[in-house]
Amino acid sequence: MTNKTRLRIWWALPALAGCLLAFAMPAQPVSAITQIPTPNPQPGSYGLEATKPKAPPKVGATIATPGNGSSFSTSPITVNGICPTDLLVQVYDNGVMVGSVMCKNGSFSMQVSLFAGKNELSAIVYDELDQPGPKSNIVTVTYTDTHFTAFGALVTLTSSYGRRSAATGSELGWPLQLSGGTGPYAFSIDWGDGTPMELKSQSLGGVVAIAHVYKNAVSYAVNVRATDVGGVSAFLQVVALASGKVDSTSPTAKDSADTPPPAILWTPTIASMVLLLPAFWLGRQSQLVSLHNKMLKERDVYKQKK
Repeated sequence: MTNKTRLRIWWALPALAGCLLAFAMPAQPVSAITQIPTPNPQPGSYGLEATKPKAPPKVGATIATPGNGSSFSTSPITVNGICPTDLLVQVYDNGVMVGSVMCKNGSFSMQVSLFAGKNELSAIVYDELDQPGPKSNIVTVTYTDTHFTAFGALVTLTSSYGRRSAATGSELGWPLQLSGGTGPYAFSIDWGDGTPMELKSQSLGGVVAIAHVYKNAVSYAVNVRATDVGGVSAFLQVVALASGKVDSTSPTAKDSADTPPPAILWTPTIASMVLLLPAFWLGRQSQLVSLHNKMLKERDVYKQKK
């Protein structure tokens, strides 16, 4: 075997080792260890936000109970009816919002406080853009209770908002309107998220500010009761919406354990380390052979010159 032939063989060995290395590593799916960050708006750039318009609800709610012409001697009463699923239902008494609830499975049910005397009950549905649907049927009921005569006036609790929202971890404020009765007033507030009932007091009627911080991004039924010094009460039910990132303890949150962690490809790494030393040794030997052949060639040329 000539020197040139040996040289070709030694130079071919590293290439052969590289081919073996490529075929020896099994093909596995690549998983990125570090996710590529989403670029934030940079100085001088513009951000756009768009809302896709949609038609307001075409089907409204219908009050089923109480029946028209009913009379009551206690308050609050329960109002039931049918409605389009997943829309907000707000009930009005004599044109004043007295409660709200989300429509579930095509129906709604809530407690509302009545005014003394004649009460005209109606309901309006609202979509997620707060667009109102058709007004429901009007149900007229009468409320009489001699208990209020001894203490002066009926206590009423209302709000301009049947639904308010805030980001999770941020304070959700709610202005209420309290009138009638005799102060001081005691409030009990059930925020609907399993936290202990909040208690507070206010000496006079007027605007009552309540606030709460939610941890989970879902909707909640908030129940507020106000009682005056004489024991006369008013009740209000509304809907709070916490938006933003779903907390891991939320029933709608997906368990992070379901998402497999990024896989590190150990098999190709180990195989590369194992084959690296032989490849290095073969490359080193090829360099030595090449140097040896070069020296032999220079010796032959030197002999020919002599």
